Amino acid sequence: MRRQMSYRFEDQDASPMALRMNRRFSRVESGADLKDYFDRGDIASRENRWNFEVAWEVANKVGGIYTVIRSKAYVSTEEMGEQLCMMGPYKEQCARTEIEEMEFPRGNPLLDAVNALRSRGYKIHTGRWLVDGNPQLILFDIGSAAWKLDQFKLEMWEKCNIGVPHLDIETNDAIIMGFMIAEFLEEFRNFAISYSQNNELSPPRIVAHFHEWQAGVGLIILRTRLIEIATVFTTHATLLGRYLCAGNTDFYNNLDKFAVDEEAGKRQIYHRYCLERGATHLAHVFTTVSEITGYEAEHLLKRKPDIITPNGLNVKKFSAIHEFQNLHAVAKEKINEFVRGHFYGHIDFDLDKTLYFFIAGRYEFGNKGADIFIESLARLNAMLKHEKPDTTVVAFLIFPTKTNNFNVDSLRGHAVIKQLRDTINNVQQAVGKRMFDTCLKGHIPGPDELLQKDDLVKIKRCMFAMQRDSMPPVTTHNVADDWNDPVLSSIRRCHLFNSVHDRVKMVFHPEFLTSTNPLFGIDYEEFVRGCHLGVFPSYYEPWGYTPAECTVMGIPSVTTNLSGFGCFMQEHISDPKSYGIYIVDRRYIGLENSVQQLSNFMMEFSRLNRRQRIIQRNRTERLSDLLDWRTLGIYYRQARVKALQAVYPDYVDETTLYGSRNNLVFSRPHSEPPSPTSSRHTTPAPSVHGSDDEDSVDEETELKELGIK
Repeated sequence: MRRQMSYRFEDQDASPMALRMNRRFSRVESGADLKDYFDRGDIASRENRWNFEVAWEVANKVGGIYTVIRSKAYVSTEEMGEQLCMMGPYKEQCARTEIEEMEFPRGNPLLDAVNALRSRGYKIHTGRWLVDGNPQLILFDIGSAAWKLDQFKLEMWEKCNIGVPHLDIETNDAIIMGFMIAEFLEEFRNFAISYSQNNELSPPRIVAHFHEWQAGVGLIILRTRLIEIATVFTTHATLLGRYLCAGNTDFYNNLDKFAVDEEAGKRQIYHRYCLERGATHLAHVFTTVSEITGYEAEHLLKRKPDIITPNGLNVKKFSAIHEFQNLHAVAKEKINEFVRGHFYGHIDFDLDKTLYFFIAGRYEFGNKGADIFIESLARLNAMLKHEKPDTTVVAFLIFPTKTNNFNVDSLRGHAVIKQLRDTINNVQQAVGKRMFDTCLKGHIPGPDELLQKDDLVKIKRCMFAMQRDSMPPVTTHNVADDWNDPVLSSIRRCHLFNSVHDRVKMVFHPEFLTSTNPLFGIDYEEFVRGCHLGVFPSYYEPWGYTPAECTVMGIPSVTTNLSGFGCFMQEHISDPKSYGIYIVDRRYIGLENSVQQLSNFMMEFSRLNRRQRIIQRNRTERLSDLLDWRTLGIYYRQARVKALQAVYPDYVDETTLYGSRNNLVFSRPHSEPPSPTSSRHTTPAPSVHGSDDEDSVDEETELKELGIK
């Protein structure tokens, strides 16, 4: 395990004034919500302002950036309308189900630019993305321009002194797409100028937003060819940072000491690093997704971000406050079914007193914090044995890795449970029929008349089939090279073998969850809803969508102050724990102390009774507005405005004519159940402890029941 940061950043010392802040949300820099600018592009059209968003993962599911672009599509189109266009590579496997191909209308400069590139032999697909908002799309077939790769590389070398190895296919594809997009934007600008002159419009103002280094090639070409287009570059995680953390480097303690060129060269990614750093410095506005990534970029890419653009989610609110609680109960019952099958023959624990914890993500054992999660579970196991022996925790670890097939014992367990259920259902039907027939004859049946010997034999056979000599498996699959697998090695080291005496049970599921999964039969979203706590003690996490997804579903989560999400919550909520956001300190204290803190958080959560957990889920769900793109999308707008003003000094954002809103305090609306600061008794007497009426819980009662002073 790696060492952790043992010092504070210069701006981390909290002032006494900050500590006296309201128990709600602290000041948000933006002030305004993006929904204030939802006009379907009316203002942008009058200003002749165009926005292009470029990413390798537009309509191409690869990783987390796909989630960012896709979830933001709705608010982007509500703001920009037809003045927005997204661009990326054409990948037929994804495009077949994700896009509806159609041409742009005649007279549109987008169509003229597309036709100009098609005349050069490039294959270009246009249409709409089949997601919320239906944004316009332009996808470039990289293979159609591969014949010009050497020409593109020559220009890259002559203008930027960046050479790319011939065998690096991913970078070759990024260069081809970058040049195609740069040529398209150049043609579009020329046609837009002609269109504006012919229709007596103001000159076009164009901004292109590039995500990550693969798309950054297009930005570099635009700037080196001196094309007058405003550019924004966003890095969601630095390339070198990922490689350094993957190698168990003491990353944050040495950020200012790394010889970046040498480190990139050692890992054979120097050319990629140069492309990322070039895009960072050539962009008019540079943004990162979190403060922690901005600090990383400042040292590795040598530029401070101009604006932080946090990642949001397209939050769909429920009409009734209790609806998401009902969904939790339904999903939890499906997880109960899995647990009955997986632990058959060893169900010595009460499912009503069982808590489900989980961790999920890419299989980066150290970066995702799986190492300290398993260590903390071992300590939680000891604490539960001593303090709450009737409470059981089932910990799920969902990391996709190479497997041979399903674990036979796990499959057998589900078959045995299904056989028992079917047998009992048949017996129930037979008993019901006998009872009806006997009562119809005018007398009450006796026990021997209802449950016959054949029925008992069938039930006994099923029960004997449930007996097992071995302990329940810790994994649902046969993992390839399991002796060297880091999760399984850690479980062995901590002796978490699912024995009868263990109060923490382990389930390692080495593939993503889908509704077609023969063991779970639920997708990831439903699984999250059914769990009680998400645990994500990441060491390297530029943002962290997994705890954010938990939050909008009303599921409490554990994160760290080295993740973008954790830093964001610490900045904008004065008391995150009271909202079900537990933040482990992996920045300022040692590893042993972090492990102890995490185990204490999990034990603290395990002590909560059912009512306290319901209150906490209500509080967690109230944070969803803070993570909605309608709130966080304003930062992207600010980045575009800043870039436009850098290229077009005469540009004035029309909305600023009505006065700046940057000094307003972001506060959550008063809602039911009452918010912690505005809560008042809604009846002459406060609600009685144990009442099932969640809406009657006031602030003091909530805090007292959650054990928060």
